[in-house]
Amino acid sequence: MNIWPGLDEFPHDIGKTVVTIGVFDGVHRGHQKLICRAVEKAHELGLPCVMITFDPHPLAVIRPQAMPPILGTVEQRARRADELGVDHIVALQFDRALSSLEPEDFFEHVLQDKIQAAAVLVGENFTFGHKAAGTTETLQKLGEKYGVEVDVVELLKDHGERICSTMIRKALLQGDIKKANWALGRPFTVRSLVVRGAGRGGAELGYPTANMYFGPDVAIPADGVYAGFFTVLDEAPSTAPIEGTMKPGVRYMTAVSVGSNPTFGDERRSVESFVLDEHADLYGRYCRVEFIDFIRGMEKFSSVDELLTHMDRDVAKAREILADADTPVENLKEIN
Repeated sequence: MNIWPGLDEFPHDIGKTVVTIGVFDGVHRGHQKLICRAVEKAHELGLPCVMITFDPHPLAVIRPQAMPPILGTVEQRARRADELGVDHIVALQFDRALSSLEPEDFFEHVLQDKIQAAAVLVGENFTFGHKAAGTTETLQKLGEKYGVEVDVVELLKDHGERICSTMIRKALLQGDIKKANWALGRPFTVRSLVVRGAGRGGAELGYPTANMYFGPDVAIPADGVYAGFFTVLDEAPSTAPIEGTMKPGVRYMTAVSVGSNPTFGDERRSVESFVLDEHADLYGRYCRVEFIDFIRGMEKFSSVDELLTHMDRDVAKAREILADADTPVENLKEIN
């Protein structure tokens, strides 16, 4: 699969294509349904499937004060789309110029001239053009005018609730990781460089952790302790052999603490992973944390001994949860 950073980079000798458009933040079950329909249509017509996404998120330009934390980067969207069979991803730079295009100008300039769409598939809540003036009805009329097939895919719902990125963010804020994972169709995941923390985990507590820090623009679960899986990624800047017992690409059981450290007066929010039964020097390496289940909320303890007692319980609970977590996690990948 190819990722193109804009329309000018997209190869114009590809010919006709099948296109699906959206932000696709998180590539959740609803997105997967739409993408799979587009891939099926592309196979039916014998054409490449193109997924158009936007970077940055449109709200970051139109209403930055309302911009939600993102569930995943363009690169993460691309990995999910590749798994679903997409051939090309175009990451349109969303700026004032793009947002000012009238619906027909967007259709003609982007979908017709640049992407050469033979068919376009969108969700039923899709809008486009200046001030979101274009609706699915607008798109269908333009399709008739320009000879482009337009398919509007029904939104995926669970007991009447629409599966969407907002639902997932809300579940994460509530610590409802199981609901977030179900809506995503896979475990919620964060990726980042491991950096040095305060050093208390190993030196003072006997629980060394791999620490990641995220800004407010990135969605992470509510403060608390979770069971999950930890993977070292074989990516730059460090691809040298790991000092310790861990290997790149292997999923290790982990107990994860999200939030600040109120017992020690640390107000920064972080994701700190204690990898069970392993040890390694991971500083400066890209790693991934998958969240499987919630264990408890964040608490402030009266003493280090009380904290250690709870940490012992957390690790035991994480081990219990993760011992049989593989099967249900894999089942989450099925798309209804």
